[in-house]
Amino acid sequence: MQTLHSKTTSRFMRGQKLRPQMQEFRLGIQKAQEAIENAIGCPTKVKLEINGDLSFLQNDEEGAKPINAIQHLIEERKQPLSMAPKKEKIAKHLLGEFYSDKKYLENLLKDEDLIKGKSGKKLKDIVQNSLTYLDTCTEFWTQEKNIYAQDKDRKPTQQRCSKPQHVSGSEPAQVLLRSLQDIDAELTSGNAKGSLKKAEEAMKAVQGWPDKEISKKREAIGSLHSCIGNALIELGNINKALEHHQKDLELAEQCKLPEAMSRALENTGRVYAQMGRFEQAIEVWERKVPLLSGGLEKTWLFHELGWCHLKLSHHEKSQDYGIRSVAAAEEIADEEWLLNAHVLVAQSEIKLGNFESCVAHFERALTYARLKENNCAMTGILKALDEAKQQLPQ
Repeated sequence: MQTLHSKTTSRFMRGQKLRPQMQEFRLGIQKAQEAIENAIGCPTKVKLEINGDLSFLQNDEEGAKPINAIQHLIEERKQPLSMAPKKEKIAKHLLGEFYSDKKYLENLLKDEDLIKGKSGKKLKDIVQNSLTYLDTCTEFWTQEKNIYAQDKDRKPTQQRCSKPQHVSGSEPAQVLLRSLQDIDAELTSGNAKGSLKKAEEAMKAVQGWPDKEISKKREAIGSLHSCIGNALIELGNINKALEHHQKDLELAEQCKLPEAMSRALENTGRVYAQMGRFEQAIEVWERKVPLLSGGLEKTWLFHELGWCHLKLSHHEKSQDYGIRSVAAAEEIADEEWLLNAHVLVAQSEIKLGNFESCVAHFERALTYARLKENNCAMTGILKALDEAKQQLPQ
């Protein structure tokens, strides 16, 4: 296994080679060598270890040996997954080969033994400064390349401010469409307060529209309720966000707009799941299934339904949805979702006592974690896989 010393310094060296104009990488090579040697001793003798934080479990009802890592994989996740974390995808697109360096440095900060060790504070400062520099570069390149415009067709974290289907043509409608673009841009860039303010201002303007075209007015108001709900989620006001997404759903049903209904069902279910109200999330998300329009939506929704059933100990249903998520991810060859889906199936199988199937799915998940160079996932899966193998008949 590659030493921590050589792996860290080689990343600075590769950075210098790729972008020689970044003089910070040259200094980083020297500082990384000094700080890591001071922190952990002779680099030729110290190897990276697989140290996960998967540490607790309840005993299985049938009296099986505790599966600490697997249980923690189930319990540690508190929030629903997004279909495609937009800010991370933007960073990955802009940083290119440096993105793996960024993730590696972030993982270094999570290594408490290393950070708290000898010269740990110095090492932490160097890593943090490097991350700050990469974040600054990302922000600059974002503005330079106008990445938000290039990325407009990618799937967002929530179903964001979609364009009303039947609101177009008139001057107020064109103003609204421009407002929706501004609202979405603010939220995408991380300015939830700015997005909320713009959405509330647009809501007041739309409410002043004449009632002669009431269906268009309702559709526009529904879109703005969705925008406000998404901004409130980012700001942590979950209960108020739920109210707005429910209003969006009500208006979508009144206007009989399938796309708007799909958006509202997705967001409402997401809020319920975030609140830990898994039965309500399942009920809402199952209504969205007939409205699914693409492979990414399918693999995401089946995975989230399976996750909710797993949290409720409905292990056969979580297994079924997990398998459906795997199939949908295979159709679109999405390695990230194949990783997520195989882990879900493995978690379900261990609860059902299907140890051989559990091991098989964890091994497939590990393959995709390696392909994606997801060190965090590899650490958890390796430990869970080792514990699952102990349950196999000898």
